[in-house]
Amino acid sequence: MHACGHDMHMTCFIGTARWLADHKDRWSGTVVFVGQPAEETVDGARDLLKDGLYKRFPKPDYALALHCKADAEAGTVHYRSGPLLASSSSITVLFRGKGGHGAWPNKTIDPIVLSALAILDFQTIVSREVDPLQPAVLTVGSIQGGTKHNIIPNEVKLQITIRSFAEEVHKTLVDGIRRRAAALAQAHRAPEPTVTIDQHVPVTINNDGLTSKVAPLLARGIGESQVQSTQPVMGGEDFSLYAAEDVPIFMFWLGTVAPEKIAEAKAKGNDLPALHSSRFAPEPNASIATGVRAITSAVIGLLPPKS
Repeated sequence: MHACGHDMHMTCFIGTARWLADHKDRWSGTVVFVGQPAEETVDGARDLLKDGLYKRFPKPDYALALHCKADAEAGTVHYRSGPLLASSSSITVLFRGKGGHGAWPNKTIDPIVLSALAILDFQTIVSREVDPLQPAVLTVGSIQGGTKHNIIPNEVKLQITIRSFAEEVHKTLVDGIRRRAAALAQAHRAPEPTVTIDQHVPVTINNDGLTSKVAPLLARGIGESQVQSTQPVMGGEDFSLYAAEDVPIFMFWLGTVAPEKIAEAKAKGNDLPALHSSRFAPEPNASIATGVRAITSAVIGLLPPKS
């Protein structure tokens, strides 16, 4: 079982461990709990696997995970077979120019103007190069450059996230960024920019065979009406990396919101607070009970009974 740093995830994680430890008469075999760090920075799973997780400890037959869902009712779980979360890459583009005084721009090569043009041009990768039937996102989340009103800086750094479900789309996004950055720099007599892929996690794909086994177990554990199908989302997740060495993986969403909060938001036309919002306040009792019951039901069903 995989867990990230959110309190709800870790509470379900500990609750599941306690339940299985207290009910050893219900199952046999080996359960490995992975208390993984650095989920939000997508470093943790890669570091654990690189450090020999599947060699120093028993390589699992299956890997299971849950993750909070901030717009679903507490007491429910949501799953799908196949792609659940997108691949995610963090990319840094460093535009170089020639700094100088803002009153004499003709004596400079302005990396701020260059960056502004690039930010707009990057949007045409999704709109004009990616198949419209393929999901793709390119977001520039950070612009860093300059120090004062009247000084043109030497360089500007852009930080970008790209999301997709297909490897060819990922390649199109990366190639499009590289080509546009280089071409715009050349057009503005600027030095060659640097494009660096800082981080990448692949698509989180729920194994078809494992999903077909776990879905009925979830229904048996928490009730058929509480287990619902869901659509893929463009978020990324390093749980995808546990599929290394052909390990089947399965992640599902855990509803965490009180029904009255959902009804109130819908009535007012408001969005519910997102997972990383300071206003996200999961319904603790129903969420924890459902999470523990769901995971333990899956584990008990997948492992052979005590002989």
